Amino acid sequence: MSISQECILAANDLIEKAKLKKGNIVIIGCSTSEVLGSRIGTDSSPDTAKILFESLYGIFNEKGIYVAAQCCEHLNRAIIIEKDAVPFAETANVIPAPKAGGSFATEAYKHFKNPVAVEEIKADAGIDIGATLIGMHLKKVAVPLRLCVKTIGEAPVTAARTRPKFIGGVRANYDENLL
Repeated sequence: MSISQECILAANDLIEKAKLKKGNIVIIGCSTSEVLGSRIGTDSSPDTAKILFESLYGIFNEKGIYVAAQCCEHLNRAIIIEKDAVPFAETANVIPAPKAGGSFATEAYKHFKNPVAVEEIKADAGIDIGATLIGMHLKKVAVPLRLCVKTIGEAPVTAARTRPKFIGGVRANYDENLL
């Protein structure tokens, strides 16, 4: 199976299992080095990033779901996202590059209509390709998901959705649709 096909399967599976809808935000952390079978941060590949980004973005964008691309540690895991997704966020002045932000975030910056960099978000769900540690950018209650795709290329894939916190204790009633 090709990298593109693995991305498409993972994206569709996440949409279904996380019950994502228009306006939601998906954080994607991606190590192209890991996808190619190298150690994270050692073999950044703009060509691989292009395939990954176009495959994932195509699925999410079609559904009206915003993609947030996590930068690498050299940009403190900042986020590249469409300004429309975070209209009131404080933005940072940085343009990612393959060795300072990562190839995937660089590709996102090139393709978004109005890209901005922000230091943090609270995404509704996420896909982590290659152990990039996306958890800091998910809403507080993250629920791990098992996707049908276990790897993209050589990189391990993990995913999560989020849910609202339960508050109020034993007397509270909860909306089952939000679980």
